[in-house]
Amino acid sequence: MDTTTDEQRFTRVYRETYAAVEAYVRRRIHPDRARDVVAEVFLVAWRRFDEAPVADALPWLYGVARRTLANVHRADQRHAGLTQVLAAQPGRDVDDHAGAVADRLHLAEAFDGLSESDQEVLRLALWEELAPKDAARVLGCTSATFQVRLHRARRRLRRRVASTGEAEAPSRGTRANMLPETTGSGRDA
Repeated sequence: MDTTTDEQRFTRVYRETYAAVEAYVRRRIHPDRARDVVAEVFLVAWRRFDEAPVADALPWLYGVARRTLANVHRADQRHAGLTQVLAAQPGRDVDDHAGAVADRLHLAEAFDGLSESDQEVLRLALWEELAPKDAARVLGCTSATFQVRLHRARRRLRRRVASTGEAEAPSRGTRANMLPETTGSGRDA
């Protein structure tokens, strides 16, 4: 295959048939998409130019255009089907978590301002979810002493949360709302 001769022949065929191929495509697809399809037709034609008849390439190019248009129509149908499937999906509301994140950061800042002993009491009750007798054993004190320490640590945390700019307790679901006044088992905390 002599590329210079093929390039010259393709250039000649392109110039002679472009308008006819474009008209063929425009009659079968929206005019806004016609140029892209015609470009695809001539790309396929260049790749398979050795199959093109030497004498009259226009009918062969119409065949290439017909198959290219069929591919475009199939892609459009797949797109439309997918659009219908997606439209039929139930809508999901996405909650804005910015407030909860800000509340948690505010609570973390207040927690970090507590003494290490208050932090440890709260960690044992809230994070480790230990019962008061078990948490007391960890700290080496009685259950009653642990419950008093827990009550005081919660109160100090609430004060710190309020004093660092929050007029109200953080939103529901944050750790500050998991600080009940009762001093039952650590599971209540």
